Amino acid sequence: MASSRLTSLALLFVACAAVAQAPTRVRGSVESFDGKTLVVKGSSPIQVGEKTEIVFTQPISLADIKPGDFLGVTSMRAADGKLTAYEVRRFPKPISPGHRPFDGRDDQTMTNATVGTVAQSGGGRELSLSYPGGSQKIVVPESAALFALVPGNRSQLVVGAPVNLTHDANKVALRIQVSAPK
Repeated sequence: MASSRLTSLALLFVACAAVAQAPTRVRGSVESFDGKTLVVKGSSPIQVGEKTEIVFTQPISLADIKPGDFLGVTSMRAADGKLTAYEVRRFPKPISPGHRPFDGRDDQTMTNATVGTVAQSGGGRELSLSYPGGSQKIVVPESAALFALVPGNRSQLVVGAPVNLTHDANKVALRIQVSAPK
């Protein structure tokens, strides 16, 4: 009985530690960057370390997307269940394949998957995407933002640049996605 409680307590501790170590996401625009400390509007300072990965969002067109490309597609789910993309990012390599709610909302999804086809459909342009255990068809309207993620660098972290980043519990950035300021 005591060993059972001890085992349960140990499992609870491991689960809590895993949750506490989950990366934190920050989105916004760069307020300042001194080469080491990044301040995103509305957030506390975040350190940019030697191991921080920086990627830049280079605009592309739908014609640049080919079967076999790996995409991250952020979509809105309509009442009828159809998905409409509002941001499409082409990754240089597969990252976290799958389909899941985005930002904790049921009406927004993130699909990280491989392109099967890009076609015209009655509702506009449509991507057929597949990932282990499933597939999705997503309509891509003309208004959707389309980017290729390419290696970035610290010089792109300028005032006003939109960023989407994750950091660890010590406030050290793990990965920063940066776009050109508008």
